[in-house]
Amino acid sequence: METTVLITGATGFIGSRVCDALVERGDAFGVLSRNPTRAREKFSTAKGVHGWDTGAEVLSGVDAIIHLAGETIAGRWNAEKKRRIRESRVTSTQQLVALLTAAETKPSALVCASAIGYYGDSGDAQFTETSPAGTDFLAEVCQEWEGEALKARELGIRVVTVRIGLVLGNGGGLLAQVLPPFKMGVGGKLGSGNQWMSWIHVDDVVGILLHAMDTASVSGALNATAPAPVRNIEFTKTLGAVLGRPTLFPVPKFGLKLMMGEFADFVVLSQKILPEKTEGSGYTFQHRTLESALRACLE
Repeated sequence: METTVLITGATGFIGSRVCDALVERGDAFGVLSRNPTRAREKFSTAKGVHGWDTGAEVLSGVDAIIHLAGETIAGRWNAEKKRRIRESRVTSTQQLVALLTAAETKPSALVCASAIGYYGDSGDAQFTETSPAGTDFLAEVCQEWEGEALKARELGIRVVTVRIGLVLGNGGGLLAQVLPPFKMGVGGKLGSGNQWMSWIHVDDVVGILLHAMDTASVSGALNATAPAPVRNIEFTKTLGAVLGRPTLFPVPKFGLKLMMGEFADFVVLSQKILPEKTEGSGYTFQHRTLESALRACLE
């Protein structure tokens, strides 16, 4: 039987792939967008495209929601950028739960994106879905973001918060930012290179989002990170090997600070996050090793 899914953030790097995956498997999707004109141009197969000023009728016939809306965290952080990062996630989730509250018939599931920023810096420790939250800016944003989503439980809706790691894929995510210097042969480790990177291929992000939506026994947090996190130095060497380029030009943390400001602290954050609950819930990863994921992206 066809499932109808309402997607926010549908025009983004992950969202557009979720929409494609839904169509490929025979489901229908509608879009809730801050730029409905652009979304209509992009999605001819959408079962309705609506702006955020819509009423609760947008949820009529919707079986589930996948909520991916959010300002990119990449770029130099200042007060305005940080405000947009927070509001695009927290305020949009508040709006979504308000629509759910007002809806006469409600979807059975809300799958809300979150991020491994929830955990803060793990150092060399292994963190899973039961590990405590961090205390930095992104950790606080993720806690607020998830907290607003979890309010939908009071409406009888199953809620899953998917904490997404460093996403690898063509045309966006982490590689869009790091590939140019590596292709020119001037890539290298960031900071000490000892920090852990919890990466994931975009196909597995999509797979986990749909798994969370489909699996009635799943609720609460799921980590969308591959089972084999690596240190930045290993990521650097593997990416260089796949590209056939040298990796001899390290970028010290003070250089990152000059380029990125406060965002540099996030870039060198050590996060060793394992998808313990995700695998325990029955999800099977398509890309379990970094080399496999990078070759799928780049070859």
